[in-house]
Amino acid sequence: MSKILARPPVNSQLHPISGRSGLPLVGHALAYIRDPLALMQENWDRYGEVSWFSMVGRQWIAVLGPDACQEVLQNKDRAFVNSDGWSVLIGPFFHGGLMLLDSEEHLRHRRIMQQAFTRTRIEKSVDVLNPAIDSALDTWTPTDGFRAYTALKALTLDLATDIFMGGAEGSTESEISSVKKAFVDCVQAATSLVRYRVPGTRWKRGLDGRRVLEDFFRRYLPARRARATDDLFSVLCHIESEAGQRFSDDEVIDHMIFLLMAAHDTSTITLSTMMQYLGQYPKWQDRCRAESLALGTSTPSYADLDGLSSLDLVMKECLRLVSPVPVMARRAVRDTQVRGHFVPAGTYVSVAPHFTHHMAQYWPDPERFDPERFAENRREDKVHRYAWEPFGGGVHKCLGMHFAGAEIKAIMHHLLMRFDWNVDADYVAPLDFTSLPFPSDGQPVDLRRRHSSVR
Repeated sequence: MSKILARPPVNSQLHPISGRSGLPLVGHALAYIRDPLALMQENWDRYGEVSWFSMVGRQWIAVLGPDACQEVLQNKDRAFVNSDGWSVLIGPFFHGGLMLLDSEEHLRHRRIMQQAFTRTRIEKSVDVLNPAIDSALDTWTPTDGFRAYTALKALTLDLATDIFMGGAEGSTESEISSVKKAFVDCVQAATSLVRYRVPGTRWKRGLDGRRVLEDFFRRYLPARRARATDDLFSVLCHIESEAGQRFSDDEVIDHMIFLLMAAHDTSTITLSTMMQYLGQYPKWQDRCRAESLALGTSTPSYADLDGLSSLDLVMKECLRLVSPVPVMARRAVRDTQVRGHFVPAGTYVSVAPHFTHHMAQYWPDPERFDPERFAENRREDKVHRYAWEPFGGGVHKCLGMHFAGAEIKAIMHHLLMRFDWNVDADYVAPLDFTSLPFPSDGQPVDLRRRHSSVR
């Protein structure tokens, strides 16, 4: 049964927000995990751009469509904050990360952090990525039913260790294994239904994982402070804003924990989706491979990767089809409005780019894999400023999106040079939305090693 979230102020001319509470205690959590697009479409059909729903004991507003998403993400009246929104989901595990900061604190941290993602630093990262990717792919054993997502997740975690932590020089193999496990535990804990330190629960494992990560980085931080190197851990210890501001030890640790999570999980999802569709559309796989072969190198530079135009089209289309971050969380800190609807202070807000990316109003035949949507002669993403928003928008737009693009293209370049793969045309990935979306079957592909490649 539909109910009104809150009555608008008298004479405000604002509309109330309608919605449904869902099942007792869990609300719409199970429906979201089962099929978020279906849940969002139902809300859109019943209530339009703005509605409310309950999720694990809290009331949320669903913000759907590019106009409504733009209002919240641009946040012109500063009524919405990131920290309160994301904190209810991932705060205990990733507090202090850039995404969980607001106002002047966010601005200070972002001004410092942007020095870690300049073009020069990304170029250096690409130079380190190439041999690390090569080494990791040496361990892959081509076979039918190769679990691509599982292998890619291990690969991106290894790369995060190399690029962000300089290989964690001085640490043992078991120590690195425990760090990787701790990251996984923290990510999975974000959607725990039981949110108390109860033994055996995701929440407890996440809290324990956070402590493991803090202890690890604090132990190695003095060495990174003492000597400047190109890995991100050291860079965060030494960079400063134009005004001379620097991160404290605690801030470095907070950012390292958050960045390692953000970097490897979202990249893995996009790479997995790209492998699926390139396996189902061999003409696109051949087209992308031809551009990679034309480079004549297995160690492409950042500029080389920029020139892989077909791969760029495929990446953008896959970011549309499977948004690595399907929803973005905010919270209203005072009474405000979205698209003429009254939003009371304290309300949690779910901004849903994943839904926008599948709206037929903006994307003709939206479920079809069609990278040419992003070609210059079409540019369907330009029909609305927020039609395509995998990296968010406003002051919180992802700072690492250019690094992420370079990492994804570098990995795909190496895969195309080394392997051919095929995926059944009728295959539909069984995406698990318990946390960030991932194929629960490990993403099977029939993988074959190419007989000739540039090495």
